[in-house]
Amino acid sequence: MEVSFTSDSADKAARFIMNCNQKKIPLVFLQDVTGFMVGSRSEQGGIIKDGAKMVNAMSNSTVPKFTIIMGNSYGAGNYAMCGKAYDPRLIVAWPTAKIAVMGGEQAAKVLLQIEKASAEENWRRNNCERRKSLLDKIINRYNEQTTPEYAASRLWVDAIIDPVHTRDWISSGIEMANNQPVEAFNVGVLQT
Repeated sequence: MEVSFTSDSADKAARFIMNCNQKKIPLVFLQDVTGFMVGSRSEQGGIIKDGAKMVNAMSNSTVPKFTIIMGNSYGAGNYAMCGKAYDPRLIVAWPTAKIAVMGGEQAAKVLLQIEKASAEENWRRNNCERRKSLLDKIINRYNEQTTPEYAASRLWVDAIIDPVHTRDWISSGIEMANNQPVEAFNVGVLQT
């Protein structure tokens, strides 16, 4: 089940990350996230403040962190759940993983709008056929670039693992991190 962070879930995750750091408990992230909820309703509900709180807690986290990308890993959800930018001790992906700034269809529509704006005159003449062809081309290219193989070839993930062995990977990672010194945790300033 893919999930987008809501204000409440981001706030709860931030508190959990802070608690684990205070007690020096390693963090394990299982990612299947499309990002943070967007829209005026989410913004009025505090997603910007609570999302920033979660990212702040993650960026200041000092305990060992391990990330398993099981499904989607898009946008700010990737970062907030200890994506490569937050230096997890181990980041692995299942063969079903998709890693990108946004989903393929969503990205294709954005890129299509950019292409359309840059070639507005020709667009009117060949509208339907060209639009479908271009959209298919963008989706195919984007789908190729969101695979775990593509991510591994760029060192965005350390390995592609068989889901059956996930527990073994987590156990090995935590065992390797045992007895390693953990720096003091300083979360910084949080908006309340």
